[in-house]
Amino acid sequence: MFPESEYERVYTGSLINIQFLQGLLEERGIQCITRDDMKSGMMAGFGGGIPHHIQLFVKKTDVDEAIPIIEKSLS
Repeated sequence: MFPESEYERVYTGSLINIQFLQGLLEERGIQCITRDDMKSGMMAGFGGGIPHHIQLFVKKTDVDEAIPIIEKSLS
């Protein structure tokens, strides 16, 4: 069994949108991490993931603050 992560996925989309949102969130002091399964698979020498399907994660304690910022920014 895997330990529970302290991060939660808040958005999935293109690299451009991820970078934009990451900048906005980090300006407000919300730490972000990204996960790109396609890029990771290619670097490891095998395919995997969906192109332009990058995931943005924030700490679970920041989710309630991050979601409205993301929704407002993408509307």
